[in-house]
Amino acid sequence: MHFAWTVKHKPKSLAEIIGNQEAIKTLERWLRSWEGGIPQQRAVFLHGPPGVGKTSAIEVLANDLGMELVEKNASDYRTEEKIRRFAGSASQYGGFSGRKRVILLDEMDGIHGTVDRGAIPTITKIIKNTRCPIVLIANDFWNKKFVSFRDKKRYLVIEFKKPRTSELLSHLKRIVARESVDADEESLKFIVQRSEGDVRSAVNDLQALAQGKMKLTYDDVSWLAYRDRKDVIFTVLRQVLYGKTCREAKQAANNADVNLDMLFEWIYENAPYHFNVPSELVDAMEALAIANLYSGRIRRTRNWKLLRYMFDHMTAGVAMTREKSKPSGWIPFRFPQKIRSLSTSRAERAKKRGIGQKIKRRMHVSVATAQKDVLPYVKVIFENDSQMAAGLTEWFSFGEEEVEYIAGGKRRTKAILKLITK
Repeated sequence: MHFAWTVKHKPKSLAEIIGNQEAIKTLERWLRSWEGGIPQQRAVFLHGPPGVGKTSAIEVLANDLGMELVEKNASDYRTEEKIRRFAGSASQYGGFSGRKRVILLDEMDGIHGTVDRGAIPTITKIIKNTRCPIVLIANDFWNKKFVSFRDKKRYLVIEFKKPRTSELLSHLKRIVARESVDADEESLKFIVQRSEGDVRSAVNDLQALAQGKMKLTYDDVSWLAYRDRKDVIFTVLRQVLYGKTCREAKQAANNADVNLDMLFEWIYENAPYHFNVPSELVDAMEALAIANLYSGRIRRTRNWKLLRYMFDHMTAGVAMTREKSKPSGWIPFRFPQKIRSLSTSRAERAKKRGIGQKIKRRMHVSVATAQKDVLPYVKVIFENDSQMAAGLTEWFSFGEEEVEYIAGGKRRTKAILKLITK
């Protein structure tokens, strides 16, 4: 059975949490302050970019301090009644085992100021009377809906920042060592670079690329540069493929702000693995087919009003087909093959364009003419006459990679370069 590496390699001690050591120490001091009675600051607000360890820090600290952690996503408890029912009663009593209790309301960003009116005032009222520590977590603390939490006398605000590149790189090295994967350092550095400091995203990428392999090279990861990283695509996919409402599925894609054509490829590639009832899979693929029809019509007519229909079918249309599909165990998301091929063809086009530029300078023709009319003849020469190829290499100032592309192999490239050396 597959397990998400973000869960499998989740920090179990403070030493395993990456970065933000000062923030964690401040959080620990605040939790310990409850041992002497109820402090003036009855709640702490942790904020910072996604995937930097905010939730992990409170989970590990609660375990280390022997506290019972009562954890809920605020985005799932957005009404005044639900929040009062959960957090109101929990804040007045200790744990069943006699341990002290800490309440965690995660994903506060999911509460909407207009739609979920009453949620924030209810939380502030509960905090005012709580008898146990309450932790709030959000990405954007400076959103105007959180203005009531900026009173420093009543709330402790702690910022979590992105970890350093070296810290995240060391974390990935520990994971591949545990998974017995021989990974090039360059490949891990590239994953770190593309994650932009998001630990969860980096680990997800690493698993998708390395799971089931004995070795991970730079060539295995370099194509990541050609995919959207504005938000964690795995989170978006999960909410689209497993969304319980049309609004949830559509909102996930809206919040991600990814290219719709790319998102379509992600959904299309992964849907067959996450719907295990054939009739539901048929309906999901039908919704994607209709979305694809709208996409083609938009490209032909430039009628952008049709975009909403494409968007609705590929998000809400797919999500609402699920009724009984419940895949057993954790299923990893797969990178679309089309994105892989696009990255490969893009690299090839860039190389071909560079060769065309050099031919253009020597022969005074356009790059298009160089690529279309001249390069095919140059390739024939390079594949059949190493002596003449060596002369052309010097005349056009081709580099080794360009020679290999034109000659079509490393053996002939070595022969050509050896003649140039002589």
